Amino acid sequence: MNTEIKEKLEKLAYKKSIPFCYSCYKEAPEGKCKSCGSDDLARLVRSIGMDWGCDWIIEHILQSELTPVNVDESFEESIRSCYPETTQVGWMNLDTASVMKDQDPISWRIAQSEWESQEAEEGSIMSFDNGSTYYWTSDLETLLEAD
Repeated sequence: MNTEIKEKLEKLAYKKSIPFCYSCYKEAPEGKCKSCGSDDLARLVRSIGMDWGCDWIIEHILQSELTPVNVDESFEESIRSCYPETTQVGWMNLDTASVMKDQDPISWRIAQSEWESQEAEEGSIMSFDNGSTYYWTSDLETLLEAD
């Protein structure tokens, strides 16, 4: 994972949230509770909630600001760009990607998994939840530049 993007997302999460003293149940925008003096503060995002850390804020930002990569569609587009549009089987001209997917779904899934791993390794896509959801790195960079 690109640590620079992760660090920028954390900064954005802190920027979009407010330090919050859970003990006194008060905002502490200066980073220390004025009531009890604690600096062990949670983070508050108005209209979303309050919790410790910033991973949940990053998750919210990603879900609300970006569209996740549709791995199935993106892989199929990649295959379509590599192979002819149609394949002749006997007298029939069939859609190449559909034939590949329908005739050997296990091989298709393996190839898709390998494509996904390579895209992540090359840095084209990034995940913050161990591969459950991917985002285009270019979309992440655009989000971070805009803010």
